[in-house]
Amino acid sequence: FTHEALIDASGGAAGLAGLELVPFPTIYDSVMAVHHGDVERSLVPIENSLEGSVNATLDALAMETEDVAIIGETVHPIRHCLIARTPLELSAIEAVVSHPQANAQCARFIRTRLPQARVLAGSSTADAVRLVAEHDGPWAALGNRLAAERYCCEVLRAGVEDVADNETRFVWLGHVDAASADSAATAGPWKTAIVFWGVGSEAPGWLVRCLAELASRDVNLTRIESRPRKQGLGRYMFFVDFEGRAGEPQVSAGLEALRSHVEALRVLGSFPAA
Repeated sequence: FTHEALIDASGGAAGLAGLELVPFPTIYDSVMAVHHGDVERSLVPIENSLEGSVNATLDALAMETEDVAIIGETVHPIRHCLIARTPLELSAIEAVVSHPQANAQCARFIRTRLPQARVLAGSSTADAVRLVAEHDGPWAALGNRLAAERYCCEVLRAGVEDVADNETRFVWLGHVDAASADSAATAGPWKTAIVFWGVGSEAPGWLVRCLAELASRDVNLTRIESRPRKQGLGRYMFFVDFEGRAGEPQVSAGLEALRSHVEALRVLGSFPAA
């Protein structure tokens, strides 16, 4: 689906002309490829309308590198297909494999139409289709038509996601230095993404006081989520997206005030909103 979103965001296959596309097996690898300078840009999923945030993306941005920034976003509709190597009756399918997010987004379909099938996790929807294409048994994958065509498989059912308007938000990543140069002349509206954590986070009202520094300056939050810091139970980092650009006076003032409450605050990127 990331490749499908890349094609769509580039204006179709013709828009990819002149670009060198470099695939990586995992989200972590895609983020770190920017960090290591192996690629100039990377596109990764960050949030789905059914299953929420993509934790691998959040963790990589917050904990693995400080020189990779979000420089843009695109929202892409997600239409899952049930795919097999050859035509199969649903009752004959012994296992269905896909990325855990895709399995979750089609959980009702799997539960009601494939109750006999084992649910297996793959590293991506594309890799799940590849595995099914190479497997001799009656397996099926959840993926898109692009993957089915690439691996010469059959689409058994289309639109098997549990909610019809399923969407995923993808973000463009770039090195922080290049991101600053590219964004100078880009028109808005803008969004900013941050992550923070603090030694005072166990005190009553700490998170309220942190967020009040933004609210009191009319900075409108569009998303907030907590993730474990992987340092024991009860230790969290907080991801926040809000309207506005890091250089705007009210945003700059809010971030500066927020720093007085936290141990660490990182701006993950300011970027044009989709």
